[in-house]
Parts: sequence; structure tokens; C-alpha cells
Amino acid sequence: MRAPGFWTAPEPTLPARLLWPLGAIVGTIGARRMRKPGARAALPVICIGNFTAGGAGKTPTALALAALLRRAGRSPVFLTRGHGGRARTPLLVDAAIHDHRAVGDEPLLLARAGPTIVSPDRVAGAALAATTGADVILMDDGLQNPSLKKDLVLAVLDGETGVGNGLCLPAGPLRVPLEAQWPFVDALVLMGYGAAGARVAAEAARRGKPVFRARLAPDPSVLDRLDGARVLAFAGIGRPEKFFRTLEDCGASLIERVALPDHHVYRPGEVQALMAHATARGLVPVTTEKDAARLPALEGLLALPVTARFEDEAGLAALAAERIARP
Repeated sequence: MRAPGFWTAPEPTLPARLLWPLGAIVGTIGARRMRKPGARAALPVICIGNFTAGGAGKTPTALALAALLRRAGRSPVFLTRGHGGRARTPLLVDAAIHDHRAVGDEPLLLARAGPTIVSPDRVAGAALAATTGADVILMDDGLQNPSLKKDLVLAVLDGETGVGNGLCLPAGPLRVPLEAQWPFVDALVLMGYGAAGARVAAEAARRGKPVFRARLAPDPSVLDRLDGARVLAFAGIGRPEKFFRTLEDCGASLIERVALPDHHVYRPGEVQALMAHATARGLVPVTTEKDAARLPALEGLLALPVTARFEDEAGLAALAAERIARP
């Protein structure tokens, strides 16, 4: 789905107010579920989740944290649900034989950086993760999933949108009321800048929770190709407009932009038509790495890699080391 515009309004609009009763029911059920006791995995578990539906930067955060842990001598393994994939039992991702239809797009990105387990059942997935030789699990998403006990929970928040209108699905973007989620969060990762995110960061600070500020930085290797380029940009992610803005920040001139729903499944010939249109207009076709994971290799298509950069890497590494240092 594509997030409706009224989700990001600072105050609930008429559609949000009409959907509020349903959102209240969803939020109550979710809050009750979060309080259920979870199973203890054989390995320590770091959860990288978010308060809301939609993209906030969880996967880049997981990749960046894995790099920090490896530099500290740890061996992380990724655990993810595999949204959009067919896998229903725990599966160790092998990019040579699995595609997005089997495991989803995000696991393919994670698997480039380290062993990755796809499992809708987090407990079973953690059991398989313990057989990979890893010594810590990085769970991409799962803040609201109580099945596993977590040693450290990081909530990733988009600085520009924050928690939107503050209501629960479908009236707003929250999965569970914010007040009910705070007790399960150890630290906030604020991705990017904006007044909406700053308000939530201030609330985290009042509650004594560390706030780690971060931003998504484009890969320097593609900057020269984008600077001054006339671009046709397309993206099927949580917030396509954020990707478009990143391209403009890289110096690209966005002549055409195509926003698609998150995890969009491309139809046969759909991207070829976009590529042909770009060629006819003399434009460079550019998409996200996440979209590229759902596409065949296409000559001339440029995928833009981004990396999460933390202002206080040492502080985040120290917090992680403290929380996972258990027998």
C-alpha cells in the first residue's frame, strides 16, 4: 500500500477522525500483544524496529550496526520476516539461488553483508540463526512482535514525519499507541531532521532514553554519475519522495518521477517500458537498491545505494556491547 497523506498531518483530519474508532481497537489489541512474554534465544537479540508502518530506515540501520559489531569482534546474523517472500519456514538466504519472490527484497540486501535468516516465526528463526556460527542476532523489524525476548531494542524514526498524526492504523501510521510502545524501547535512532522527529526525540530524552542521530548518505561512487544528470526516478518504497529528494541533493535534475507502493511487484515489461521511455527522452533511469533487488539485471539502470551514518557511532557501539554481554 501507499501511505495516505492524512497520516502525516500534524493533527488528525476528517478521514483520520472517522477511522479513529477502528484505530483504537487495533492499537488496544497490539498493546495487549506486546505485553506477552517472549522466549529467550540462545544468542543475544538486538531488535531494530519502528513505531509506525512504512519505511523509516530500519534496514540501513541494521546494516550499519552490523558493521559496528564486526569491528568490535562480533559475528552478527540478520533475522527478518521476509516481507513479500514465499518462505514460511526458517531459511538461510542464499543470493545465488533465492530471489525476492522467495525471500523478499530486504533480505537480499542484508545477505550481501552477512548471514541472513528469513522466518515469519521469530523463535524458529532464532534457533536456526544459532547454528550459523554467529554470536548475536540483529532482528530487522519486530518491535511489536513479543515472541522473542530482546536484549536491546532500537526504534528507528524518520525525522521528517515522526509519528504523523499520532493515531493507530488505519487512522494513522502507528502500529500501537506510542505511550504503550515506549516501555519496550531502549533507545531512539532519529533518521534525518525535522520538527516532527525532534518532538519524539525530546520525549525520548525526557524518558531517559538515548537518542542516536543518523542520516542516509548516498554511496560516493555514484555521485559523479548523478551530478547534473537528467533523471527518470522510480521507487516502490515506504516514502518514494524521500528517495527523490536524495537524488536532488546529489545534484540530479528529476525530469520525471514515478512513485509506486511499498514492495511493489513489477509486472513483466513494466520496467522495460520505463527504461525505453527514459532512453527516448535522454534521461538516466534511477531507482533504489531495494527496488533493484526485485528486478532483473538491466543495462543502463542505476541503483542508488545509501548507508546509515551515525553522529555517535562510539556511543551506539558501547550501548550494544553492554546489552549483549551476557552468558
